[in-house]
Amino acid sequence: MPRTTPPRRARLSAVLSACALVSAIATTTVFATPLHAAPNPAADTAGGFTTEQLKAEVHPGELAALGREEAEYRAWARLEARAAQQETRAAVSAPYPQSVRTARLKLLTDTQASLNKAFDPKVFGKFTDYFPSPDFGVHIAMLPTGKVLVFSFEPITEDPTQEPAPTQTVGKDNRGRAYIWDPAKGTGRDAFKAVPPPDVVLDDGTGVSRPAPFFCAGHSYLPNGMLGVFGGNFGGGFGTGAKLSLVFDPWNETWTRNPDMSVGRWYPSVVTGEDGRQLIMSGQSEYGWGWPTPVVERFPAKSYNVPKDPAKVPLAPVDKFGVEAPYSTDYPQLFSLNDGKIYGFGRTATEQWKFDPKAETRTDLPARPDSVQRNYGSAVALPGGFNGPDSMLLLGGNRDNPNTYQFSGNQWSMLKPRAFGRTQDDTLILPDGKLFTVNGAYDIRDYGNGPLNPNGDLKYRQTEARDADGNWKLGPVQRLARGYHSNAVILPDGRIMITGDELQQIANNPDIKSGMNGSIEIFEPPYLQTGSRPTLDSAPSGPLRYNTSFTVSTSTPDRVTRAVLLSPITSTHSVDTSQRHVEVQITGRSGNQLTLQTPLLAAAAPPGYYMLFLLDAAGVPSVAKWVKLESKDTGGQLG
Repeated sequence: MPRTTPPRRARLSAVLSACALVSAIATTTVFATPLHAAPNPAADTAGGFTTEQLKAEVHPGELAALGREEAEYRAWARLEARAAQQETRAAVSAPYPQSVRTARLKLLTDTQASLNKAFDPKVFGKFTDYFPSPDFGVHIAMLPTGKVLVFSFEPITEDPTQEPAPTQTVGKDNRGRAYIWDPAKGTGRDAFKAVPPPDVVLDDGTGVSRPAPFFCAGHSYLPNGMLGVFGGNFGGGFGTGAKLSLVFDPWNETWTRNPDMSVGRWYPSVVTGEDGRQLIMSGQSEYGWGWPTPVVERFPAKSYNVPKDPAKVPLAPVDKFGVEAPYSTDYPQLFSLNDGKIYGFGRTATEQWKFDPKAETRTDLPARPDSVQRNYGSAVALPGGFNGPDSMLLLGGNRDNPNTYQFSGNQWSMLKPRAFGRTQDDTLILPDGKLFTVNGAYDIRDYGNGPLNPNGDLKYRQTEARDADGNWKLGPVQRLARGYHSNAVILPDGRIMITGDELQQIANNPDIKSGMNGSIEIFEPPYLQTGSRPTLDSAPSGPLRYNTSFTVSTSTPDRVTRAVLLSPITSTHSVDTSQRHVEVQITGRSGNQLTLQTPLLAAAAPPGYYMLFLLDAAGVPSVAKWVKLESKDTGGQLG
């Protein structure tokens, strides 16, 4: 709850938001009601900053780009955050009791089991496993080895009513951590392996070496299956960007540090284009929160070849792209669509741009029709059949607006709404092409009952799915109300792994001293509740060129009606630039052999690793096999 009085526009917005929340609760379902009565944040009018303090905090760049009301609100938010941190440091608070954590988890477990009896698994799917993890999963990546990489930070508190991330911490306690979960080893402690990032000494004046604080970075996949990770938390400045450039090798399960970027980035976005190079945009700079960098960088630098060999870690610098991306907010949604261009959709309505990786140019796109600044929320490149995606659907990021917005053919249109607005959500493209939303919150660290209160409105625990006709329907509830820093990935067997939101995980830890302070939940979509599945027995292990035929074997050839490539997910803060669904043509059948055709061009499916699924007429997928799409060799320093 705020300690101070926000500017008039922000207070009016808070009142309207509270009214919209009440309306949403009343008009969704019985499952969309709060677990506990909530105080009204808009009713808190105690105290306030002086006009002089507010004016001094206003950033000229924000004033010019966003207008006075928004710039003053951001200035107030910075003052509020600073005051909150000072209060936290000054307070002598008792430890958050283990008994409360245990009781909360039992309550959530019991309500989940009770409420989900109303949902037929064959229609809605079902939640199955729930188990501890050694990491929060602020960042996640489905690896082409079948394992899952999760990484985040070492928390600075075990009290979920305080900020657990070391955003403001400088020195040894500002440190990252990473683990791999191997689903083949089950759900116990032994299924996890620590893969810490390299030790670094940042130019923060402390001279302290610590595991790289790469949390709040951006990432996407390289064509050789490795993960490029850029930026992170420098410490202090309410979100100051680090210049880190790292690559994770899933084959050897090791990190490599590359030469630093030219600018710091905290909350950047990264996308891989049809040429296999990564474009890195936005992020709060080395000057601290409120000063996102417009500089666009590219990895590897243009003078280096794109890395294709999975046995060779790219050792390369970044270079500067030909134009800037002057986003006034961080974590824009970036997509490489089937025309080969990079589409950047900023959270500010007027900041929508198209980038040409070949010409290194930027073109204006129409402003988003909702005309507001959105919070972090999901967006996906919509399935586009054999040619790959040519449009994007924006869903989350506005707690008051359930509408969904499609960008296609250089224009926006409003599609069918979800049941209610939510931020911090994750929307996945399933193998059958349908969409599935999990996670979400009212705001950052706010689940409907005020900031840093782990008791969340039940509606944010409820999943939501979109059918083939574009209609959304609410489904089963998850165990925790995961919002900020929540994540989800599709596993090769078609299940969904859900993790993230350190505040909720700390608040519901059955043993906070166990060293397992995260949690993972598994969801099985309805296509896994219908009985037997088609099989994919073998697929080529070597690289596949574009517009070529290849053969797979299946012991259920008569059931197979479709084949799809699904890219692995790597996401954070509701941003996943890699997710992609591409149909594959079935051009021949002979006994247990199917002949398939790879996508015509890399613009349809950028080079790299994909999960290949075979599906039957009901949309039931096989267990996937990994295949690698690769462009022709071009020579250069990296292969």
